[in-house]
Amino acid sequence: MERTTRLPARRLRHVPLAAVTLGIIVLATLTHAQRDVDELRALAEQGNAAAQFNLARLYVTGTGVPQDEADAEAARWYRLAAAQGHAGAQHNLGLKYDTGIGVPEDDAEAVRWYRLAADQGHWDAQFRLGWMSANGTGVSQDDGEAVRWYRLAADQGHAEAQFNLGQMYFNGRGVPQDRTDAARWVRLAAAQGNATAQVTLASMYETGSGVERDHALAARWYRLAAVQGDASAQVTLGYLYDEGRGVLEDDAEAVRWIRVAAAAGYPEAQFALGNMHFNGRGLPQDLGEAVRWVRLAAEQGFVKAQFNLGLSYDTGTGVPRDSAEAAHWFRRAANQGDATAQQNLGVMYANGDGVPRDFVAAHMWLDLAAAQATGAARASALQRQDVVARRLTADQIAEADRRARAWTPVPEP
Repeated sequence: MERTTRLPARRLRHVPLAAVTLGIIVLATLTHAQRDVDELRALAEQGNAAAQFNLARLYVTGTGVPQDEADAEAARWYRLAAAQGHAGAQHNLGLKYDTGIGVPEDDAEAVRWYRLAADQGHWDAQFRLGWMSANGTGVSQDDGEAVRWYRLAADQGHAEAQFNLGQMYFNGRGVPQDRTDAARWVRLAAAQGNATAQVTLASMYETGSGVERDHALAARWYRLAAVQGDASAQVTLGYLYDEGRGVLEDDAEAVRWIRVAAAAGYPEAQFALGNMHFNGRGLPQDLGEAVRWVRLAAEQGFVKAQFNLGLSYDTGTGVPRDSAEAAHWFRRAANQGDATAQQNLGVMYANGDGVPRDFVAAHMWLDLAAAQATGAARASALQRQDVVARRLTADQIAEADRRARAWTPVPEP
């Protein structure tokens, strides 16, 4: 016969009463929650549209329901509720088709369901129809229709619709251009905390577009967006402190805001912080740190950083001089259309510095640089191109010209 094993009493005494009580409460809560889900499912299966909608939402959030085929199950329950005219379900089913989650992606089908919800006054559906009309997604591109749907949602207080309607007025799309009306709609969205609208309104105050120019108000709206974590607002607020525009000049505050955006990976801020290290403005000069931050921005495709990093390698500033690395970074900037990088790369090909000497490639890059440059920079590119042309045959010049005509900029993502 097997013996019955007991836990020693001393071990039982080590289980806190509060933990036991909490366990009972959690178990009771879970049991109660499961009972609620079961009751909701029963109502949904009886055809209750609100229950079907709420059950679909549980599948979306993964609350109290099996997660096998959860996306498809959510779509199935949304469809059942939508077929009964439930506006929220119609919108959410449209969103499923819009994103291809739980159903095959189908823009036209998304529009169909959005329209049914929008006709019932569902503001998110109205906003989505406005966006799809503006972009010709699932429907014919129609700025007038976009404005109509944006306005219906905006009049209900939909912040994104208010912002987009402001953009339509700003650009004169679907309505006569009216910068004052643009500012009015953007301000409504900004007042609701929409960070993109706050940045746009700040920019309008900076430039006096649709509003009277006011640097202090610009700084105020930039700060509201910056506090929300908008990196473009953070770096711009840093610039304002650096230059004393709309705020008292404050190098420490400039560094603080730019550093926040740079640490979040925003390339413009990384580039700006690198320049501050380079110039010793707001923090000690440190060429190594300058190059580190500029490199982070360059690797993300920020063209000014790519050019500056090329220049650092070309001159040995903050890094050992390395012509091949200089050519690499000048090329990446040149490929994105930076005229100064194109001229420098052309000179490197002409001299065989960091790249094999290639007068045809040199002529092409100098031609591209001259086409964009103005003033002294253009004169310099043309002069250097003329020097290179003396080393080429007519056929080689024709080939260089052909390459220049065929070239197109390739922006980095």
